[in-house]
Amino acid sequence: MSMATAALTLFLIMDPLGNVPIFLSVLDEVPAERRRRVLMRELAVALAVMVGFLFAGPGLMTLLGLSPTALSIAGGVVLFLIALRMIFPTAGGVMGDMPGGEPLVVPLAIPLIAGPSVLATLLLMHPEGGVGAGGALGSLLLAWSGAALILLAAPALYRRLGRRGLVAIERLMGMVLVAISVQMLIDGLRAALG
Repeated sequence: MSMATAALTLFLIMDPLGNVPIFLSVLDEVPAERRRRVLMRELAVALAVMVGFLFAGPGLMTLLGLSPTALSIAGGVVLFLIALRMIFPTAGGVMGDMPGGEPLVVPLAIPLIAGPSVLATLLLMHPEGGVGAGGALGSLLLAWSGAALILLAAPALYRRLGRRGLVAIERLMGMVLVAISVQMLIDGLRAALG
């Protein structure tokens, strides 16, 4: 996996365009003058969690006795299910009912930005995924930066593209993610049966 492919994969899994309506609805209860600060705080928390997981991941794999092959197959399955949910969303939405007030860590930082599928992908990327620790960190920073820019521009994006435009882009990203997840499954099965 190249650094560009890893960054694109992480960006697609973070799904910032698909999360724009969710972020806007969660932040609707927050006073307008605090929204940008709250969003920046949540983005920073998500980045800290992902960087921590990136470097703690290999030790965690060793502790749990997991092989990269098993993780590749499991990651492919999880990504496939996430991609299907992006293409065919459920009626209940992603988060369900949210209590009023200012969000803190949940649901914006975790699981919407630093969700389980992003963390599983980070485990796959370092070190056996081919990009190494530095490449994985660079890929993560690129993907996070792209997602942060989109989420910070969420109100303007929503006004320009509308709900239908954002849904169309999310479904297209879901199709790309299906292909990536199938490739992960193929790679994992090839290594297991190899």
